[in-house]
Amino acid sequence: MLSGQTVFSVQDLDFYYGATRALAGIDLEIKSRQVTALIGPSGCGKSTFLRCLNRMNDTIPGTRVEGRILLKGEDIYGPSMDVVTLRQRVGMVFQKPNPFPQSIFDNVAFGPRVLGMDVKLDEVVEKSLQAAVLWDEVKDDLKSDALGLSLGQQQRLCIARVVAVQPEVILMDESTSALDPIATLHVEELIADLKKDYTIVIVTHNMQQAARVSDFTGLFWLGELVEFSPTNDLFTRPKGELTEAYITGRMG
Repeated sequence: MLSGQTVFSVQDLDFYYGATRALAGIDLEIKSRQVTALIGPSGCGKSTFLRCLNRMNDTIPGTRVEGRILLKGEDIYGPSMDVVTLRQRVGMVFQKPNPFPQSIFDNVAFGPRVLGMDVKLDEVVEKSLQAAVLWDEVKDDLKSDALGLSLGQQQRLCIARVVAVQPEVILMDESTSALDPIATLHVEELIADLKKDYTIVIVTHNMQQAARVSDFTGLFWLGELVEFSPTNDLFTRPKGELTEAYITGRMG
């Protein structure tokens, strides 16, 4: 899919935890091979929205969605959408690294094995670890325990695990917040590299990070998307007073 084409089209999305509306009237388009950053204060709906994109919120009792989310024109909440297939197409990297208590090799091979993908596992593992810029560090220790890696390496391993199932979109929920500055830099450089092949959506509390790595930025506030613009425009020429107040530190 060419860069700039619409991957996700979100239309009038409302999301509820029981009777509480956590997202209200969200409209936006996420473009192919671009990095979209979602910023805003804690509890404003960023992570809830991200989890709507691969239906991770389905695992929470009492939640419901109104409106539509189209993935390349297909309603992900429609009756024909298989959730397992959706989560293969739209992978997720979480806030804290969560490698399985298995070898490095088995972590990366896990998805292709479970999905029964017709691939050569050795090739997939190597290619995925290379994509996550981890291969040179672990190629001689693939049988060693993944939990023995540093936190930064564990997070890149989790990214490799997502890449191994050949997704179209990678979601990253505060994926550097548990890392030190050097490991964070490695992941940011990795994001810039991965967007050559993947559409990436990140949630971050770090506005400087959003400014560094993203092409588009959306500001969430109390469950609403108050502004969504090319990143440079949002940070240098915000349209709304609320956006300007937030990025200058006067609110939030």
